[in-house]
Amino acid sequence: MIYSATVSGGPLPVTRCMQEKPAGSSPPLNATEIVPRRHLSGLQSRVALGVIIFMVAFGVRVLTWHDTRLEVGKVQTAVVADYQRVALLLRDGGVSSFFSRSSPLSDLNNLGHPPGYSLLLAAIYSFKQSDTAVQFVQIAADALSAVMIFLILSELFSLCTGVVAGLLAALSPQLAWNSVLLLPDSISVLPILIAVYLLTRALRNPRLITFLFIGIFIGLSCWLRANAMLLTLFFAAATLIVTPKHRQFALIVVCGALLIVLPLTIRNAIVFHRFVPLSLGAGQTFLEGIADYDKDGRLGVPATDMGIMKQEAELYQRPDYYGTLFNPDGVERERARLSRGFAIVRAHPFWFAGVMAKRGASMLRLERSRLLSREPAITHGIDNLNKLYASVTIDAEQLETRGTVAPGALATGNNHGMTVSLSSNSNKYGEQFRGPMMPVRAGVDYVVTVPLRLFDGRMRVNVENIKGKVYASEVIEYVEGATATEFQNVRLPFATIDDDEIQVVWANEAATARSAAEIGWIQLYELGPAKYLWTHGPRLVVHAIQKLFITAVVLPMAICGLLIVILKKQSSAIVALTVVPIYFFTVQSAVHTEYRYVIAVSYFLFAFAGIAMGCGFDFVVQKLTERVQSSTSR
Repeated sequence: MIYSATVSGGPLPVTRCMQEKPAGSSPPLNATEIVPRRHLSGLQSRVALGVIIFMVAFGVRVLTWHDTRLEVGKVQTAVVADYQRVALLLRDGGVSSFFSRSSPLSDLNNLGHPPGYSLLLAAIYSFKQSDTAVQFVQIAADALSAVMIFLILSELFSLCTGVVAGLLAALSPQLAWNSVLLLPDSISVLPILIAVYLLTRALRNPRLITFLFIGIFIGLSCWLRANAMLLTLFFAAATLIVTPKHRQFALIVVCGALLIVLPLTIRNAIVFHRFVPLSLGAGQTFLEGIADYDKDGRLGVPATDMGIMKQEAELYQRPDYYGTLFNPDGVERERARLSRGFAIVRAHPFWFAGVMAKRGASMLRLERSRLLSREPAITHGIDNLNKLYASVTIDAEQLETRGTVAPGALATGNNHGMTVSLSSNSNKYGEQFRGPMMPVRAGVDYVVTVPLRLFDGRMRVNVENIKGKVYASEVIEYVEGATATEFQNVRLPFATIDDDEIQVVWANEAATARSAAEIGWIQLYELGPAKYLWTHGPRLVVHAIQKLFITAVVLPMAICGLLIVILKKQSSAIVALTVVPIYFFTVQSAVHTEYRYVIAVSYFLFAFAGIAMGCGFDFVVQKLTERVQSSTSR
C-alpha cells in the first residue's frame, strides 16, 4: 500500500512502497516522509523570521522618517532637485520623450546620473507627487535589504547567524538614515544583495537561469547608480571560482547585465550620438576625488563642481562652459577630465595608491549618524509661525546677561542690543554657550527659532534640558565664499513627554577654525498637543541599541566573523560575502567617495559581525545543552 504525507498545500507522494499492516496499526514513518515535513518547517521558520526582520527594519525606518522628515530636504538639495526635474519631464512627456531627440531630456546635462531613479520617481508621481510616497517606497526596499542579508547568512551558515545579521541591518541608524534621503543610494543596494543571494543559492544548485538573473539584478542597480557598472565583472570572476566546472555561467552573468544596460547605452547613442554606457560624471568625480587629498593644491585640480567649470571655461576660452558640467561638449569634456586624472595617477602612482588605501579603509568605518530620537517628533507644521504668538521670547540683553559662556569663548551684545556676537574657543566639539531656561509643558509640540548668522567654522545648535537631554539639534556650517548678509532662521522642533525646562546650547562641531556667529532673539512657540507618545517606549529601546553601532564595536566583530569563516575553510562563503566589498575597495576607492556611495559595504560588515555573534550564541547553546544532558544522564 502506498501512503502519502499530507500538508496544508496537499498530499506529498511518498515514493517508497510499504508493506500493509494489520488493521488498527499505524504505518511507520520513513525518511521520505520526514524530510518534506522538515523542509516545510524550515521554510516556514525562514518566512516567519524574514517577516519579523522586515517589520523591525520597516518600523525603525518609519520612526527615523518621522524624526527627520523636516530635515531631509536640506541634504544634497541640488542633486535631489535634478532627479525630480528629470522625473517630472518623464512623467509629463511619457516614455516616448525618453527616446526623442527634440525633448528636453535630450540635454546632455540630464546625463549626470543614470535615469533609473528618475524613472522610479516618475512612476510614483503618476499616482501621487509626494516626497513621503517616495520615502516609503525606499523604506520598504531598504527593509527588504535587511531581509536579504538574513537570507544570505541563513543559506551559508545557520538561522541564528542570519537573524543576528538581519537585525543588525534592521536596527542600524546609518542604513535607516540613508533610506529616507531622496537619493538612489540605499535603494540601489537591494538588487546587489539579491544578486549575492542568488550566488549563494547557486553554490548548491548551479543553474543557468540563476546566473542570468544575477547579471540582471546588477544591471538594475546600474540604472539607479552608475558606480556598480564594473561589478558584473567581479561577479563573473566569483562565478568562475565557485563553479569551476561551469565556466559558461560567468559569461551568462555578463550577458544578464548587458541585457539590462545595453538598452540605455543604445538610447544614449540614438539621442546624443555619443557612446555613453550609462551616464556622464566619472571624470568629474575622479578629479574631485584627487583634489580631496591634495590639500596643498599642488596638482591644480579644483575640488568642487563650480571650480571645475570655472577652470575649464578659462582653460578652453569657453565662457559657456561655466555654469554647466556637461553641456556643451559634455562627452569631450568628460574624456578630457578622465585623461587629466589618469595623467596625474601615472605621474604620482605611489601617492595615488596611498589615496586608494585611505579611501578603502574609510569604507570600514560606520558613518557618524543621527540616532533615533527618544522622544516622538512633532506632528504639527512649522511653516506658518508668523500666525502664532511666541510663548517665550529671549532678547539679546537677556541672552547676554543670563546665558552661560564656556571658558575661552566670548559672548557680547552689539547692534544696540539687538544681537549677541559669539566667538568660540578652540575645542573642536566643545560646548560654547548656554541660553536662559524656558519652561515647557508635557505632551505638547514646540518649536524654538534661533536667528543665526555664521561667519566662520561649524556649529551645532541644540535644545536641551538642565540634565543635558537633547530635544532637538541642527548643525550649521559656514560656506566659504558666501556673504553672510542675512540671518538664517534655525528652527528646532520637538515634542515633550514631561514638564521640563529647556535652553538653547551652541557647540563647535568638528570646526577646523574657531567659530564666529551672531545670534538674534530666541522664540519658543507652542504648536499644540503631541501625538504618537506611545512610541516613546520602543524609541528608548532602539535608541539604546543604536548607541552600539559605532566602528569600535562593529568592526572588531566583523573581523572575528571573517576569521571564523577563514578558519572553517568555507571558501565559497568567503567569495560570496567579499565580492561586493572587494569591488568597492578596489574600484570605488579610485574615485571620489562618500559614505552613501559605498553603503553596500556596511551590509557585509553586519553580515560578518552576525557570523561572529551567531557562532558565539550557537557555542553557548551547545555547551548549555551538553551540560543539561550530562546532568540528566546522571
